Amino acid sequence: ELMMFAQANSEHCRHKTFRASWTVDDAPQRYSLMDMIRNTFEQTNGEGVLSAYEDNASVIAGPTATRFYPDPETREYAYSEETVNILMKVETHNHPTAIAPFPGAATGSGGEIRDEGAVGRGSKPKVGLTGYTVSNLKIPHQSEPWEKDYGKPNRISSALDIMIHAPIGGAAFNNEFGRPNICGYFRTFEQEFGGEVRGYHKPIMIAGGLGNIRSEHIDQRPIETGASLVVLGGPAMLIGLGGGAASSMATGASDADLDFASVQRGNPEIEHRCQEVIDQCWQLGDDNPIQFIHDVGAGGLSNALPELVKDGGVGGQFELRNVPNDEPGMSPLEIWCNEAQERYVLAIAEEDVARFSAICERERCPFAIVGKAQQAHDLQVADQLFEDKPVDLPMAVLFGEVPALAKDVSSESVPDEEDSQTLTLDQAAHLVMGHPTVASKNFLITIGDRTVGGFVSRDQMIGPWQVPVSDVAVSTSSYSGVSGEAMAMGERTPLALLDAPASGRMAVAESITNIAAARIDEIGNIKLSANWMAAVGHPNEDANLYKTVAAVGLELCPTLGVCIPVGKDSTSMQTRWEEGGNEKTVTSPLSLIVSAFSPVCDVGDTFTPQLERRGDSVLLLVDLASGKQRLGGSVLMQCQNHLGGAVPDVDDADMLRRFVNLLQQESLRNRILAYHDRSDGGLFATLAEMMFASRVGLNVNVPDGLEPVDFLFNEELGVVIQVSADELAYVEAAFAAEDIPIQVVATEAGSEMTVTQAGQELLSVDRATLQQRWSETSYNIQSLRDNPQCASEEFQKVSDDDDPGLSANLVYDVDEDIAAPMIATGVRPRIAILREQGVNSQVEMAAAFTRAGFSAIDIHMSELLSGSQDLEEFKGLVACGGFSYGDVLGAGEGWAKSILFNERARDVFASFFNRDDTFGLGVCNGCQMFAALKELIPGAAAWPGFVTNRSEQFEARYSLVQVLDSPSVLLQGMAGSHMPIAVSHGEGRADFSDAQARALLDSGQVSLQFVDHYLDVTETYPMNPNGSPLGVTGVTTPDGRFTAMMPHPERVYRTCQNSWHPVEWNEDSPWMRIFRNARVFVK
Repeated sequence: ELMMFAQANSEHCRHKTFRASWTVDDAPQRYSLMDMIRNTFEQTNGEGVLSAYEDNASVIAGPTATRFYPDPETREYAYSEETVNILMKVETHNHPTAIAPFPGAATGSGGEIRDEGAVGRGSKPKVGLTGYTVSNLKIPHQSEPWEKDYGKPNRISSALDIMIHAPIGGAAFNNEFGRPNICGYFRTFEQEFGGEVRGYHKPIMIAGGLGNIRSEHIDQRPIETGASLVVLGGPAMLIGLGGGAASSMATGASDADLDFASVQRGNPEIEHRCQEVIDQCWQLGDDNPIQFIHDVGAGGLSNALPELVKDGGVGGQFELRNVPNDEPGMSPLEIWCNEAQERYVLAIAEEDVARFSAICERERCPFAIVGKAQQAHDLQVADQLFEDKPVDLPMAVLFGEVPALAKDVSSESVPDEEDSQTLTLDQAAHLVMGHPTVASKNFLITIGDRTVGGFVSRDQMIGPWQVPVSDVAVSTSSYSGVSGEAMAMGERTPLALLDAPASGRMAVAESITNIAAARIDEIGNIKLSANWMAAVGHPNEDANLYKTVAAVGLELCPTLGVCIPVGKDSTSMQTRWEEGGNEKTVTSPLSLIVSAFSPVCDVGDTFTPQLERRGDSVLLLVDLASGKQRLGGSVLMQCQNHLGGAVPDVDDADMLRRFVNLLQQESLRNRILAYHDRSDGGLFATLAEMMFASRVGLNVNVPDGLEPVDFLFNEELGVVIQVSADELAYVEAAFAAEDIPIQVVATEAGSEMTVTQAGQELLSVDRATLQQRWSETSYNIQSLRDNPQCASEEFQKVSDDDDPGLSANLVYDVDEDIAAPMIATGVRPRIAILREQGVNSQVEMAAAFTRAGFSAIDIHMSELLSGSQDLEEFKGLVACGGFSYGDVLGAGEGWAKSILFNERARDVFASFFNRDDTFGLGVCNGCQMFAALKELIPGAAAWPGFVTNRSEQFEARYSLVQVLDSPSVLLQGMAGSHMPIAVSHGEGRADFSDAQARALLDSGQVSLQFVDHYLDVTETYPMNPNGSPLGVTGVTTPDGRFTAMMPHPERVYRTCQNSWHPVEWNEDSPWMRIFRNARVFVK
């Protein structure tokens, strides 16, 4: 009971600071922090907000669109027109990531995903975001002048170790669960200020995202007396104990063993199975058996089950020994309070238990009925082993109103620093472009699947050279239409040391200028998540926190007309330790991380930083700071180990509001060719990144009378837009009408960036040199983390000025629907959309085949193994991508062996493969499964197996392939074409010799090869992302009926799903032809 009470009443769970009463500088304050956040909801009348401050995530109104899922009875995929509401959530997992970076970040991502799936009566996670803030990296062999070695406690990881391992942990969980990560940020900061070290030894690890929920499932139902109380998911294990309390303390303030004990361990494959169960429940509509659902997080079942019954308006009786348990030696306390991940608690009405059980059985998802709801508001946990009740208390004792915390805090003066900027222009360019905050985030992005689900329209990578500079992430509402959702981030944490309220305002503003690149219609559609982090109790930090929340909640957001319906706080952002008899501390600045979300009316109308080569275009600075050039807190100053004086701020919030609404006007949007915000690194970094994305050189002009370094490297609020010269007058008039200052800052040039002032050249630097400096941090971390040879090959590619980038050339008409005559007959052949536990790409595959005229049927391997289903009625079979059995037996191997070593399943598949009227496709994990099953597939004996990528890392790329002349029925009429395709795998390297590859190629059984941008077959990384000999990435049988490929055509069959595409493509991408070829084959 005491352990349960400690978790339920920790700062992590109760948010005591945000609910406290405040006195600041001897003046009693009218509002609590939470009151001021809620004020944004009240001032906007909650417009567009359907749920706020109550559930695991907030819900905002979405568009009407067509959701696509299997019929609960027939399992045939079909569209359902309905309102696709948007849920939004952003969490932090800072303490565990400091202690154990990989599992800390993995379980941070997993916990946030569970939040998204446990909204209302069941919901669906969709796309994710990730962010990291750490102290200085101190990368070996990359010494930077702003880095000093202050030390750290032994129990925590270094900033470099965190950034090597934590992103892999977070990405691995998202990848295996099947959620694309398409947005994020990364900052390093560690500096002496005011006689102490300020930085992020305790890192910020942000995990968030958006999902969808049906309108009728937003509100949870009261739990019925007698309802079954269920634990869904993995077993109890002694991993993670006391995490809620541990994360509420400064790092180093507790016992080291308790710190390590508080870190959980992730299992994304079981969480994916849980989500499949939840999906099938909400897909039942009014018959959804879930009355109430909570995820299991801090405090384990000791928090989740009491919260479930409390929020459902009942009490609960539980049997401890009914909890699924893989460690029976645990004490009652450990069983009840452990934080083993990937679990949910649900209330299911007694009459719905049988249906719920059948769903779980089909998905092989463990569950147990651990209790019953009772009318009396008591919490009773019985233990039949010891024949006692380790927990027996009224709910009011656990959840009663605790005395409100009263905070009496004082402000302190900020140390006075001059803007002692002494760098020359070329020095500033070199240092700022190499600072990790500004530099390329490539190493954080390519490790994460960005296409799974088939909904991603705009990821981080921009243009034919796939440069990570996107301002915004955009996803589609469905597999048809153009509506969708957007999300973006903003944070300016170092400013808080000089002016905390300004740092909060700039974080909000940056998120807004980022998300404004998408077609959001108007600023009121934007909803924010605010994640607040502070070292509460440290001098000045409490006052800073209060003033910043007030600046955002009482002033800025109401002026903008923007609501904050969701957020989180972490109030222990300090690291303490003893070294040489001296106590040392590193304290973070007040840190507000803002994530912006909005519905989007047209996903195709999204600005990017990719410049268009027009010859006469101009780049305009939209100066939302009205000419101010404050350098305080900038990366430029950090590079000189100073913070400076006055900081950037949002001086005119109404101008920002006018700008966003003006930018959404179609007449203006149609005239803008490229768009990028000004933030870290200032205007110079903005222009450089636009140059990198397009390989269009720039002539940059510094206005007369201004200091060039100040003008180019201040980080005031603003954006840069590209317009053609003949549209300049219209654009200038449009901005002038709204009293928003703009000025021409650059024009197109060859391949260099040249900076001039009054006709005099100040700097000339070629793109390759500047981009390699920008890429240096990413390259060095990849070299330490991955195969260093691969890292070197990718780094060297940056300097190739002749690289033509991605391209496409088709030998067929991309708009021709060759399946139309077959579809017109009304006959829809049945295709088995086959999946095993851990497979996560089945829905987008079904959508592609449905568009081509098939009747796509959801088939789970559990049905084939049990004998309740066979393949006789199917003309086609497709094995989908994902992580079957978590790939623990080798990629696709467990799936294949479940067939090969089951006599009935082996006969079912052999019969299907040997029919002459069938075809099959294996993609990614399905390709690996097909290869391991080749003894059953006629003509597949020479197919290779697939092993770990040459890079020794999961690779998510947009790669160029050529289609070979092969018998494959799916690729007919496509030979001779080349075009990009999504690649997402960790074990995609074809495991055979060059001679075996050549023999397979000569036999005509190789259907796809990776080629480089010069259209030559390649084994060079990353154009060949897995290192397969001769670039082999697709194979077929001699009769062409069975094809296996590692890339994912089903994720890019619509043009809007492609990270880059030629402007002439319309609705269908070239990959739609595969699915239509299948329909032509099945006449």
